[in-house]
Amino acid sequence: MDWPHNLLFLLTISIFLGLGQPRSPKSKRKGQGRSGPLAPGPHQVPLDLVSRVKPYARMEEYERNIEEMVAQLRNSSELAKRKCEVNLQLWMSNKRSLSPWGYSINHDPSRIPADLPEARCLCLGCVNPFTMQEDRSMVSVPVFSQVPVRRRLCPPPPRTGPCRQRAVMETIAVGCTCIF
Repeated sequence: MDWPHNLLFLLTISIFLGLGQPRSPKSKRKGQGRSGPLAPGPHQVPLDLVSRVKPYARMEEYERNIEEMVAQLRNSSELAKRKCEVNLQLWMSNKRSLSPWGYSINHDPSRIPADLPEARCLCLGCVNPFTMQEDRSMVSVPVFSQVPVRRRLCPPPPRTGPCRQRAVMETIAVGCTCIF
């Protein structure tokens, strides 16, 4: 899988599956009903499973995948491309859109991961599907989503001490869409 599809895959996973939620054991078969009380929240999990799950297993995997996507982005020519055009020959959805977008790297040293791929709209207007030219009677706007990150919280100088980490949701642009 290439990095644009990895980004969309990870964002979908983080939004719909809830990265902070525990996984159920692999031995559980389809069709088995849940037993026992459920943990509170939108992603309800049987309470007896909560205590048996390694806490950051999914977050570590998510952060590793983000780092791989950033590395692929740095090694590609994607960062240099800023042309407003649709390329129907490409299979990448960000270049086939009527509101195409590219990616830049959002860097924040106090965040884990420090680098996140972030979408940026390539057109001010939208590409007219009949002429394949930019039409400024419409506007390309970014689509935002919240992604889980960890914030490094260190004591300000001259105080010393260990840094703490706090899980937070950060809003980033994940694509672009066309509005009238």
